[in-house]
Amino acid sequence: MDFLLEPNIAYLILLGGILLGLMAVVVPGTGVLEIGAFFCLALAGYAVYNLSFNWWAIVILGLSIVPFIYSIQKPKRELYLGLSILLLMTGSVFLFAVDGWRPAVNPVVAIIASGFMAVFLWFAVQKTMQAAGARPTHDLGVLVGLNGEARTNIHEEGSVLIAGEMWSARSDTLIHKGSPIRVVRREGFILVVEKINK
Repeated sequence: MDFLLEPNIAYLILLGGILLGLMAVVVPGTGVLEIGAFFCLALAGYAVYNLSFNWWAIVILGLSIVPFIYSIQKPKRELYLGLSILLLMTGSVFLFAVDGWRPAVNPVVAIIASGFMAVFLWFAVQKTMQAAGARPTHDLGVLVGLNGEARTNIHEEGSVLIAGEMWSARSDTLIHKGSPIRVVRREGFILVVEKINK
């Protein structure tokens, strides 16, 4: 585990843990990002425990979470996301110290790694928030009122063809296969239909 005590390696592991942790906040639920963040941050914690570090840099890293959380909840998120990224880069570069405050991380490694992280976070958060706020491309509410055809006998269950797609359907009365139908309402992904009398 001595390789973890190399400040450049510890810095990259720390950045990876922070990146995985922030992405777990934006895209929760899989558990993969959370577990990866936990292991990376545990390894980085081992390095912080054994290396000389700046307390103020840890405070800056902690403070970077506030604008990040705010950026994923508010409409004008660019300013807060940029502030969070700036705080993350500053705190992580200055975390491991030499002679009290100077960063122990190689400046080239710091510039490349934090630049990559900044660009990735910027685009990943922007695209994730756009996707979360986007209206579904297939609005099921549009199906109500459309006409179609019964593809099976329909009563408690059955299938209909509406707008070129097959749907599960039910009806209060028996509708025979091939009959023209109209969608009255939907119940989840099941369409409630009625027969169209000619």
